[in-house]
Amino acid sequence: MTTTRVPAPSSEQSAGGARRGRPKRVTRANRPLWMLLPGGLLTLVVIVVPLLVAAYISLADLDQYTIREWVHAPFIALDNYREALTDSPLLHGIGLSVGYAAIVTVVTLPIGVAAALATQDRFRGRGLVRSIFLVPYVLPAFVVGTVWRIILQPEGIANGWLAHLGWHPGLWLNGPKSFWALVIVQVWASWPLIYLLAVAGLQSIDPTVHEAAALDGAGWWAKFWHVIGPHLRGPLALALIIAFLHNVNNFTLPFVLFGVPAPHDVEVLPVLTWVESFQNLRFGLSAAMAVISLVLIAIPMAVYLRAVRLNTGDEGAQR
Repeated sequence: MTTTRVPAPSSEQSAGGARRGRPKRVTRANRPLWMLLPGGLLTLVVIVVPLLVAAYISLADLDQYTIREWVHAPFIALDNYREALTDSPLLHGIGLSVGYAAIVTVVTLPIGVAAALATQDRFRGRGLVRSIFLVPYVLPAFVVGTVWRIILQPEGIANGWLAHLGWHPGLWLNGPKSFWALVIVQVWASWPLIYLLAVAGLQSIDPTVHEAAALDGAGWWAKFWHVIGPHLRGPLALALIIAFLHNVNNFTLPFVLFGVPAPHDVEVLPVLTWVESFQNLRFGLSAAMAVISLVLIAIPMAVYLRAVRLNTGDEGAQR
């Protein structure tokens, strides 16, 4: 009986079979860029086109007389920007927006971190407490502004309680105290954002780190400063940037809380832009204000994008 020998595969055939079984590496040359088409079209329609239209309107003398044929509105170049920076309260609105947003962001930081630390360990009813902490954040800004407008009325609950303590603050929704009323309401409404990101940072810490700190006899302050703090640095940095951008762009809360025309002390940038557009019907001027506010917001946004390390091409270049 003779046996038939099957010739062994050559080295080239073995290498070819291995190459066929091995998954193909994705490089810059063969990336499926067509998959970006739906998102690219959506970005074009929702962001790029409105931005270009706003830039065009900001260079035109567009008002209630030329709105019917806005494409043929007189082109006045940078006159709207010049008027916005010199003959309008834009710089005052920018100062108010940045100032109140910075104060609110700094005040909400310790509140959010303290609430996250208070609910870190398990206890009975922790889920309910965490849900209650999120109530100010999930409520619509219109509801928050309406409720606080009732509370801060001259005969409202706030003045009634403060009168029992011997303090009669007077008007909260007009005059110099309106700025601090906006700060108080915005702090109440926005601190859960810091709380959420702080909770996410705390949950990412390995439990063995806490056990090691306890075995070393670290006190609560040393544990927070040297163990918990370094792990929260990244989430809290992003939380501060996001909270600042949210506070600067907040339109609904001051609009509902104070109405229009708003008091001079709370004439923030979003409300000022709305007034110029829909009350004074100076659409070109309001578009110029909107573009300036966009540039103002782009600075912390660039810091935010760098903080999250949004590297789109570095990995592909390395491959």
